[in-house]
Amino acid sequence: MTQLVKFNMKNSLGLAIASLIMSGVVSTQAVASVDDITAALTSGTVYGDFRLRYEYVDQDNAADTAKGLTLRSRLGYNTGSYEGLSATVEFEDSREVLGQDRFNLPGPAQGPGYVSKGASVIADPETTELDQGYLQYKNDELTVKLGRQVMTLDNHRFVGHVGWRQDRQTFDALTVNYKLSKDLEATYAYIGQRNRIFAELADIDSKDHLINVSYNTGVGKVTAYSYLLEVDNGTDNALDTYGLRFAGSTVIDDDMKALYTAEYAYQEDETVGNTVESEYWLLEGGLEISGITGKLGYEVLGDAEGTKSFETPLATLHKFNGWADMFLNTPDDGLTDMYISFEGKLAGGKWAIAYHDFEADEGSLDLGSELDLSYAKGFGKNYSAGIKYAAYSAGDVLVDTDKVWFWVGAKF
Repeated sequence: MTQLVKFNMKNSLGLAIASLIMSGVVSTQAVASVDDITAALTSGTVYGDFRLRYEYVDQDNAADTAKGLTLRSRLGYNTGSYEGLSATVEFEDSREVLGQDRFNLPGPAQGPGYVSKGASVIADPETTELDQGYLQYKNDELTVKLGRQVMTLDNHRFVGHVGWRQDRQTFDALTVNYKLSKDLEATYAYIGQRNRIFAELADIDSKDHLINVSYNTGVGKVTAYSYLLEVDNGTDNALDTYGLRFAGSTVIDDDMKALYTAEYAYQEDETVGNTVESEYWLLEGGLEISGITGKLGYEVLGDAEGTKSFETPLATLHKFNGWADMFLNTPDDGLTDMYISFEGKLAGGKWAIAYHDFEADEGSLDLGSELDLSYAKGFGKNYSAGIKYAAYSAGDVLVDTDKVWFWVGAKF
């Protein structure tokens, strides 16, 4: 039987912090009566989240067109709180529907005995698993979570939940968030396992340390971070990233707002037998005028000596560098993405359009361009529907790729 929870606090620092926090919490609480505990456990809320989605992928190569209809279901329960202590348990299931499974799974999700269907990839394997299961302590300043959980930091560029896929990414982790003041807060996380989007087969044991400190100024948020990643596979490896981000907005008048973001990160990669260095840059500016937002951006994932480029393995990668997902792994020569986007509201829903122009960071390689379109709308409090289209035009490498999605959702 597949083990649903595999949380190993293998790092002494993680254990020390967990013990210190939990012992402090327990020492400050009075002994609860059976009635108090029962009330907390039974006064919680049950919730559900369902998404039925059709995905179509057509590529200019030998692979057949991929077509898939999948249903993602989540059911969970949040207990009530007693003196700041609570718990959450949530299960997730992804199923193929009506035999519409004419697609290949990506390599990490294939497993022993996998038989190729000769079609393009749709990264939604069938799976049933524990999506979240954690204990939480929370007061006005401090939030501590221990167990399997969703985790996001800043704009998902370095740490996210990949919620676009049917099996989203979670982490077996200890997280501590402390609000030192109204404007200053710090987050520390130790991750013992990365539960990726390819079902349990591709989960990765790790010894990751994440540190994120942010301060709200009058014109934007300044964030400093260190993400020290290590795959726990018995070898010496490290992917260490240190960065600084500034993002904010300024009201110009009643109908206009200026938007701006600047970010820089430096990365050391020891996973290729020696240490290589690379850099990340982001500059983005925009205007919001009468409900329509336009942005112009330039993002660089730098080349690292022609052998390996800047990587963000814990990110919500679908959100960046085009929805066709052609650059989930950064090319060896690096990647530059010049993009322009617009979004707004129409007929009670939200629309978005974006155009990307891709090039290699080193050399003159043309990496193509992409047009992305989407429209989504909610119906009442519980229902939603949407359509999304990505058209990637190849340059010197890769192949032309078109992807279309239709979905309906329900939450309660």
